[in-house]
Amino acid sequence: MLDELSVQNLGLIPNSHLEPGSGLVVITGETGTGKTLLLGALRLLRGEQARKDQIGPHGDETFVEGRFVDGESERVVSRRVDRNRSRASIDGSMATAATLASTLEGELDVVGQHDRTLLSKPSVARALIDGALDDVGQAALVAYRGAWDALVDVKARADALGGDRRALERELDMVRFQGDEIGNSGFQTGDEEELKARALRLRNAQELRERLAAVSRSAGDEGATSALDTASRELTAAARTDESLEPLLELSSHLAELLSEFNVEIALVLGDLDHDPGDLDVVEGRLSLLGDLKRKYGSSLDAVLAFGDEAESRARELELLLGRADEIEEDLGIAGANVDRAALALSTVRRSAADSIAGVAAAHLTDLGFSDPVVRFAIGKKDPGPDGIDRVVLEFASDRALEPGPVSKVASGGELSRLILALRLAAGADDVGIIAFDEIDAGVGGSTALSMGRKLKALSAGRQVFCVTHLPQVAAFASRHFVVRREGNVAAIDKVDADARLEELSRMLAGLSDSERGRDHAAELLSLAAEA
Repeated sequence: MLDELSVQNLGLIPNSHLEPGSGLVVITGETGTGKTLLLGALRLLRGEQARKDQIGPHGDETFVEGRFVDGESERVVSRRVDRNRSRASIDGSMATAATLASTLEGELDVVGQHDRTLLSKPSVARALIDGALDDVGQAALVAYRGAWDALVDVKARADALGGDRRALERELDMVRFQGDEIGNSGFQTGDEEELKARALRLRNAQELRERLAAVSRSAGDEGATSALDTASRELTAAARTDESLEPLLELSSHLAELLSEFNVEIALVLGDLDHDPGDLDVVEGRLSLLGDLKRKYGSSLDAVLAFGDEAESRARELELLLGRADEIEEDLGIAGANVDRAALALSTVRRSAADSIAGVAAAHLTDLGFSDPVVRFAIGKKDPGPDGIDRVVLEFASDRALEPGPVSKVASGGELSRLILALRLAAGADDVGIIAFDEIDAGVGGSTALSMGRKLKALSAGRQVFCVTHLPQVAAFASRHFVVRREGNVAAIDKVDADARLEELSRMLAGLSDSERGRDHAAELLSLAAEA
């Protein structure tokens, strides 16, 4: 519900604050006072295009702000328009006009002379039907949505397969080959550096043997070892005479041990160089194999090994997916069949509800001044989706002698407003909490005007209905009545009660607010409306 509305410099209104209240809210006033300005304010709040002619002469910009209440929650929406741009906010935070539109979508409808799109949308027409479904129809709607959700879930699991079965099998063959090729190579971390070092040694084995043999001779029994033995014997003899030489004797012993270890290591290296001539070919072959793997799978041995691990992991994943592929394919068939059955059942109850709504709406339109109107829902078929398989187009003719057509093409502004009123009453749907009508009473008078007032009052049960009207028969049924009055270039909106309301209704009836006969007729209207 729109709980409060404030406007500044909107048309001729310099400043006004309204608390519309629930039920039927009517706005009246003499021609040219700017009765439709309230609806203009609502259009601004719901994100419609701002017009420069809405900016009044009392400032450089127009400001509109509304507080919407839904149960315990509320939000404040505002719009500021100047000559160059429009700015919007929601609860004090900046927003775009598109955000305003989405925020109030489904909560506020404004229906006026130039509205043609509201009922021309298949989704809106379908929502009218769904809102009028009985318990059996609602069960069919719930069943379809459940079947659709189940199909979406199975399709998501199918998409997780990453492709069709043949594609998965081809990928599995590929990753298995890659994993086996890397795994069977037998490489481990560190092998690349070791192979390169061994290859370098084997390629230069002869030179190394010659140099190390010379080292062995220099440090062996014919060289340093023999000399060190001689030095040790002489030092031992000298230490018997001079005990201070004992540390040198001990040091010579350490030198002998180190030299012995050195000669052992040299011998080991020389022994390693005595290799089979085919050893170099083996090492070169391993390096060549590693080079091939690096060209395919990575710039280093570690990268190649990581690729192999990923290939083996993907192979296991694909094996599991393929194991479920047959099951998912069967589930898809079952889920698709369930959707088809549920869609047909939903379509059947929708067609029945649509015929009922159309008949009741036509009866309401007859009460609203149409001689023999035609209302029908043309229900075609579309691909299954979240809302079923039904594409709904609302068709209308003001008289049975005319060919019905889409409402957006054949209904005038006044006809459209009355059609929406009739459909809302016929469907009994509470999908929109606030509806504002402009020009709904165009070409209406007499008993038809009374019927319109009653129907607007009935529509306002459980929702807020705004109506700009020139008919006292409609205004009499209002829960709250506001009057727009103008003096010069200043307009004001006032709530009227009791005598003030009688005066306004009298003016609307007789053209004179102080007419005694007009006041009597106004009182009679109010009494009649109170009984509705």
